[in-house]
Amino acid sequence: MKTLQIDIIEQCKQNNRAAQLKLYNQYCDGMYAVAMRFVKDSMEAEDIVQEAFIKAFAKLNQYKAEVTFGAWLKRIVINKSIDCLKSKKQHLQELEEVHLKVVDDDDYQHEWLVEDTVKLDEIKLAIQKLPDKYRYVIMLYLVEGYDHQEISEILNISEVASRTQLSRGKSKLKEQLIPLKNGTRY
Repeated sequence: MKTLQIDIIEQCKQNNRAAQLKLYNQYCDGMYAVAMRFVKDSMEAEDIVQEAFIKAFAKLNQYKAEVTFGAWLKRIVINKSIDCLKSKKQHLQELEEVHLKVVDDDDYQHEWLVEDTVKLDEIKLAIQKLPDKYRYVIMLYLVEGYDHQEISEILNISEVASRTQLSRGKSKLKEQLIPLKNGTRY
C-alpha cells in the first residue's frame, strides 16, 4: 500500500477529521456505486455509504492492511447493502444443506454465455428479478468478483450453498434471457 495512504489511515485512527474527510472523498463515489448495484435507490445507497464510513472509522483499529483499504471498506458497504435488503424482505429463505448439490467450478467458465442479441440492460434487469438468495450470490460472484469462500462469509452460508445458489441462479438467469420469438421462448 502507498505510504501516503498508510499515513492518512494512521491519521484517521487518531480521529483526525481532515484525514477522515480526505479518505471519505477518495472512496465515497466508488462505494456509492457498489451500494447502488444492490439497493437501486439513491437515498438508501447514500445512507449505506454513510453508515459504512461511520463503521469503518469506528473499527479502523481492526484494519490490518492485509487487503487494500478500499477492499476492506467495500466489504462493509456490501454487508450494509445486504442488511438493508434483508430488513426490507425480513430475511432470506434458508436452504437446507441436505437438498444442495455440489457443482464443479470448471463448468462455470463455459456456461455463462448468453445470446449475442441479449443487451446488458436486459441482463441487469434479469438479475434484479431473481430471488434474493440467487441474486446476492450472482452479484457478489460476477459483479463484485468474490470467490465462494468470501461469499460464504459475507452471506453467512456454506461454500456448498454458495456454489449451489450460483448454479441455480445462473440457470434461472439463462431461462429469463432466452430470446422471445413470436411471443414464446425458443
